[in-house]
Amino acid sequence: MTISSWDRRLPACSSLSLGSVFSRAGWKLAIPGILSLLLLASPAFAGDAVKGKAGFARCAACHRVGEGAKNVVGPQLNGVVGRPAATAPDYVYSQAMKASGKTWDEASLRLFLAHPSAVVPGTKMTFAGIRDAATVEDVIAYLATFDAEGKAKP
Repeated sequence: MTISSWDRRLPACSSLSLGSVFSRAGWKLAIPGILSLLLLASPAFAGDAVKGKAGFARCAACHRVGEGAKNVVGPQLNGVVGRPAATAPDYVYSQAMKASGKTWDEASLRLFLAHPSAVVPGTKMTFAGIRDAATVEDVIAYLATFDAEGKAKP
């Protein structure tokens, strides 16, 4: 099949544009997809856990990590990298987070930390997100240094 014969089989879509798709669906629905394209398509780089500790300072207003970490406004984040969402013991999660079905791998954390309410609409987390991709990577690297008990991983 030649390209020209294949092209004739496509329906005409001249009235469909990105502007019309976004105006019908709304920009909020497009944000997670746009973020994933920007963040996941960017060159992969490993975060710096030392810098991530400094980046985590803004998270520490609501979250704790390390030995003896307890739930405060948000859940403690020991062992969060690789953990299913809404599973920290003794924390009351939003229905949206419970129903998200997410596992906090690096890719899902990358998206969530950049724009939490767009990735899990209805989350209790009111934080606007970390816009700098390098800082997000650093925070993930820092969080990955803690096991489920809050001990440093070797």
